[in-house]
Parts: sequence; structure tokens; C-alpha cells
Amino acid sequence: MKTIFIVDDNDTNLMAAKTALDGKYKALALPSAARMFKLSEKIVPDLILLDVDMPDMDGFETMTLLKTDGRLKSVPVIFLTAKNDAITEVRGFDLGALDFINKPFSAPILLRRIETHIETDKIIKQSQKALRDIHNTTMGVIADMVESRDKVTGGHIERTQAYLGVLLKQLAKEGIFADELSSWDLNLILSSALLHDVGKISISDIILNKPDKLTAPEFEMIKTHCSEGEHIIDRISSKTTDDGFLKHAKIFAGYHHEKWDGTGYPRRLKGEEIPLEGRLMAIADVYDALVSERPYKKPFSHHKAVEIIKNDSGTHFDPRIVDAFLNVADEFFAALGKGGNNTPPTTEKKECAT
Repeated sequence: MKTIFIVDDNDTNLMAAKTALDGKYKALALPSAARMFKLSEKIVPDLILLDVDMPDMDGFETMTLLKTDGRLKSVPVIFLTAKNDAITEVRGFDLGALDFINKPFSAPILLRRIETHIETDKIIKQSQKALRDIHNTTMGVIADMVESRDKVTGGHIERTQAYLGVLLKQLAKEGIFADELSSWDLNLILSSALLHDVGKISISDIILNKPDKLTAPEFEMIKTHCSEGEHIIDRISSKTTDDGFLKHAKIFAGYHHEKWDGTGYPRRLKGEEIPLEGRLMAIADVYDALVSERPYKKPFSHHKAVEIIKNDSGTHFDPRIVDAFLNVADEFFAALGKGGNNTPPTTEKKECAT
């Protein structure tokens, strides 16, 4: 059953709307915007009926705050108002209102308008999901093309995406970087992370698949995959109106080898000069490199990899992200079996504490 918040300071209006909706919807009557925001910490509604004229915080102020809240900004809002003027409606629509219903309202009309908007919202979300599925499939194919050329790091892209998902979930749980993360579409972020190594397309197969440790000039060539990745994504961007996915993908590609202390590449950025996407991917990328076998090295144990990352807090990695990583390190190990031929060792010597 869909949940609808009814927000109105008038008890008569609240009860009239609740009576009209009860039975078809889970209708929750709230006498103020403050009460609505408090309840929304536990429940995200499917639709909000919002009175325009309320003391303390009116409908327009409430709508402005709703649009800055990552959890609530996509919830459709219908204004309830006794006013019937163009200025009020234009202002409401400019703020993102779905519709206006005049008070006093007819119960059958209220129900019909809500049913129409909920059904429309359902169709839109189904269409968006279909587009996301096509989008994710396309990105997966591109990532597979990159990985098919690099025989050394099989499954790396899929696993780093899984690690990133674990980290983002933990950061959200701990409230770290809350302002920035609240504006992110996490599904889009995880999809865009698939392209963090897309620049390897431009690297010679001889270098990518060299069975020995790279020489200094060869390593300098490998390092160009960051800037090459940005150039590739720029070329894609020039052919599309996308303003979200490719923006994040370019940051992942260009900044995932920067280090907290400024010794990384390609820009040698330091601390929070490095975009958050780059600081997150740095841990996912390094963890996977440590625990994976390479022609020139055996895989480190999970516990050894965790210890290395812990010791590099404040030098290679953002300390706050390392702290979050340490709280979910076991989930990284669980994700290690995803993708390619690299799988977690069946037995593990605990070389150091996590």
C-alpha cells in the first residue's frame, strides 16, 4: 500500500483528506512541516499532500527544503491551497510541485487526482529503470572490452565496483561526507565506476600483458591511462547530453591514482583537492591489486592487504575513508570472489590484525 503524507495545520482539512484516502492508501496526517521532516527520518512517502499556507514554515519553504534532501527530493508533491491565483501556482510549479488541488476539495476528485499522479509516477519510474538497464548493459560491455585486453587483471572492474558499493553504504551509515553523498545517485555512481580504467584501451598490449615487472618507461606509459580515460570520456560526452554519469566516470578515470599526501598521479593533488570519487576508488583499486595474483607477485592475504591500507592512512588514503573501510573489511573479502578468475584463498594465515 502506498504511503501518503498529508501536511496541513488545519485539523478539519487533515481529517477530511485522511478519511478520503484511508483504505486505498496509508495516509499519515501531520500538522506541520517540522513533524513531516521528523517522520521522514523513518518513512519515505510515495507522495506528499502539502498545504501552502502554514505558520512557522509554509509550503514553499517546505518544498525548497524537500528538494535539498537526498532521500525526499524525488518524492512527488501536490500542493493543497485555498488560493486560486496564477502567481501561487507558477511559484509552486517552479519549485517542482506536481499539481495543485484547491480547498475545500471533493473526496472523489482528490482520490482521482492522486491515482492519476501515482500511476504516472509508476510509468515514469518503469521507463527510467528500462533506460538504466540499457545504460548499465552498455557500460558493462565497454568495461568488458577494456578488461579483455588486459589479461593480467581479470575481474578487476567488477570487483572494484562491488568494493565501492560496500564503502558507499558504510559511509552513508556513518554519516561521513553526508552533504556530498546526499546529492549522488548511487546506482549511477556505481555504474560510472565501471569506466575507471577505460584509458587502458590506449595502452599497448605488450605493456598491459607483460609477464614481468614493468620498467620505469613502461610504468610511465601505464600512468597515462588516467588522462587517456578522461579524453575518451570527453569524446563520448561531446556526442551526448548526459550531465551526470559521464561527469562521475571522468573523475573516477582521472583521479583514482592520486594520493592523499600529493605523491600520486597524474596531477599530484593533495588531501581534499582530490575529488571524493578518486579517494574512494583509490582504496577499492589498491585492495584488489594487493589481494590479486600478478605475473610478478603472489597475492597478499586479505589481512595483510587490510594492514597495508591501514598503515597508508593519511599518506596514500583519506583517513576517514580508511576508518570506514576497516569497519567493513570483511565485506571486501566477501566481494573478492566476484569477477574474473581471481577468487579468495580457501585458507588464510592471519598475518596481522584488522
